[in-house]
Amino acid sequence: MAALFTGKVLLANRERDELDTERELQRALDNKVLLLFFGSARCPRCRRFAPLLRDFFLRLTDQFYVERAAQLGLVYISRDDTEEQQSRFLRTMPKRWMALPFGDAFNRELELRFAVSELPAVVVLKPNGDVIAENAVDEIRMAGTACFRNWQEAAELVDRSFLLAEDQEGWSRRSLTDPLRRIKYKETKQDEEEEDDEAS
Repeated sequence: MAALFTGKVLLANRERDELDTERELQRALDNKVLLLFFGSARCPRCRRFAPLLRDFFLRLTDQFYVERAAQLGLVYISRDDTEEQQSRFLRTMPKRWMALPFGDAFNRELELRFAVSELPAVVVLKPNGDVIAENAVDEIRMAGTACFRNWQEAAELVDRSFLLAEDQEGWSRRSLTDPLRRIKYKETKQDEEEEDDEAS
């Protein structure tokens, strides 16, 4: 999948980091189902759909919800009018989302290549670049995270049930009770905040 973006720059971590080397792009995109999200902050349908897509992505990739992140990547293809609109939108989305820089001519090339005619559009790609779904917006709305299993099967992903050496940085073992501890911690933290508010 990195081949699609060879020679291009992808922004990551809410536009703070640039992925531009072949190795960075491979690490971010290879052996993953890739979603190309075509959208715009000025489009009312996009604004209604974006929170659904955000939740969909988090439920598959965030360690709060899953033990191991799904093999899923997302690149935002902007149709925003200004760079500020794009930046404001990306600040509200997960850090793992990537985006093409504002005004990049490759945005239009991708629209033509995947015949995007309406917004929002989510093109689902296999790791080799073949299209799994031309526009998965309705599928995500109706099936939620369950549709990822179908895409995973269609993509014939190699499931990595082991960690690479570079993945072990910052990795901690988790127990079976870890989700319960997180819920308890969240409740305890809320109680402490409420007590602080009352004390003020």
